[in-house]
Amino acid sequence: MRSSLAPGVWFLRAFSRDSWFRGFILLMTFLIYTTYHMSRKPISVVKSRLHQNCSGIIEPVNESHSLNDTTWCNWAPFDQSNYKELLGAVDNAFLVAYAIGMFISGIFGERLPLRYYLSAGMLLSGLFTSLFGLGYFWNIHVLWYFVLIQICNGLVQTTGWPSVVTCVGNWFGKGKRGLIMGIWNSHTSVGNILGSLVAGVWVDGQWGLSFVVPGIVIAIMGLVTFFFLVEYPEDVDCTPPQHHGEPEENLDNPEDPANRPHANKESSLESAGSGSKEPSAGPAAISFFGALRIPGVIEFSLCLLFAKLVSYTFLYWLPLYIFNVVHFSAKEAGDLSTLFDVGGIIGGILAGLVSDYTNGRATTCCVMLILAAPMMFLYNYVGQNGISISIVMLIICGALVNGPYALITTAVSADLGTHKSLKGNAKALSTVTAIIDGTGSIGAALGPLLAGLISPTGWNNVFYMLISADILACLLLCRLVYKEILAWRSSLRRDKGSSVALTHAR
Repeated sequence: MRSSLAPGVWFLRAFSRDSWFRGFILLMTFLIYTTYHMSRKPISVVKSRLHQNCSGIIEPVNESHSLNDTTWCNWAPFDQSNYKELLGAVDNAFLVAYAIGMFISGIFGERLPLRYYLSAGMLLSGLFTSLFGLGYFWNIHVLWYFVLIQICNGLVQTTGWPSVVTCVGNWFGKGKRGLIMGIWNSHTSVGNILGSLVAGVWVDGQWGLSFVVPGIVIAIMGLVTFFFLVEYPEDVDCTPPQHHGEPEENLDNPEDPANRPHANKESSLESAGSGSKEPSAGPAAISFFGALRIPGVIEFSLCLLFAKLVSYTFLYWLPLYIFNVVHFSAKEAGDLSTLFDVGGIIGGILAGLVSDYTNGRATTCCVMLILAAPMMFLYNYVGQNGISISIVMLIICGALVNGPYALITTAVSADLGTHKSLKGNAKALSTVTAIIDGTGSIGAALGPLLAGLISPTGWNNVFYMLISADILACLLLCRLVYKEILAWRSSLRRDKGSSVALTHAR
């Protein structure tokens, strides 16, 4: 049938089919990880409901408490004076399990079918998220129950990130990868916003529904993933992606899916540029230490540790900070905190666009981190002087804090997972992604824990901790920034040399 079509007609049909599937996969993976983050967010909103000052709340007729009892409306065991430490323990149960599980998840992710792996992870995430909320309806007041549920949820949620990044990497090459993934990575902020809004509907009443509803949503999305996710372009006879990076990379770093044994080798432009390849049984999965030896993996991983520490501290503690400092209701604090994630969407897209244009991932991250430190300081000191200035500063802080985090976990991870030193081994992408995000997740666990320990001494000290972490993240990229500056200078010299040669030729 294909041979009967004119070449131009076949090209248009193939292009349309490829574009349709790529758009579908981008939307599908966007929705998948949106539901992951939506199911993580409710705990930060419900915190202010688990412990609050009950003196201003009308007591139900059937209840009898001492007039001096200001904790009757709280949820035990979080009704004690050390409630911040207990809430920090609940956060850390999830985040430590997530950090540990992430290093293991990448190994499973590159050896198991992504569709099955993601679907199972989403169904289990829905189960454990709902079980946390069911603690309200089952009248559970023991700390170990909530901690155990969070540990299990943290482990199963690690199925998400390596899988979706690997799937997107399978479908998209390096051309405009920063911009595409910057837009795509807004799923993190969109999920946080939806999670805050959904949790806010029930936070002042039956707060258990703040968890049950997102749990049901992610479980339903898991079923959709099982039936509709396509892992590789070759699975539906689409053209594998092609690199559009530096010329020297194109010659010795062909796009990984084109090297798969079932790929259409004649459809790869890299094959034409570098010569034909001998058929092989397919590349072996890269080892953990092999992935660490890829240039840039260690620096970006450690940078993400501190960048994610800052981002997740805002994620888990910003609603409570607004609740305590501005004295909004739990719902109002949760709604206002979503502006930080709105800024995150802007920052992720901006970071991807600038890094594509300049070809400087590390420099883009470094500049945004430098700007984020004074903005966090200003937000803490003047950000609560009025609702307008609070809105503006939350959006700016969200953009500067989440921009580098978004860039590293998406475009940078995909770049390093298909680095030219791998010689086309597509198996590295999941492991590299897991190493980078797993190291970052250690920071994500440390941030809320430190905030819980430091906040009783004053919120100022929490912000000093965040600013210090931001500066450390910036310093860890200095070597890579220096290399990018040298590359720019070399490129400028080549351009000038070419211009001079052209002038003399004329």
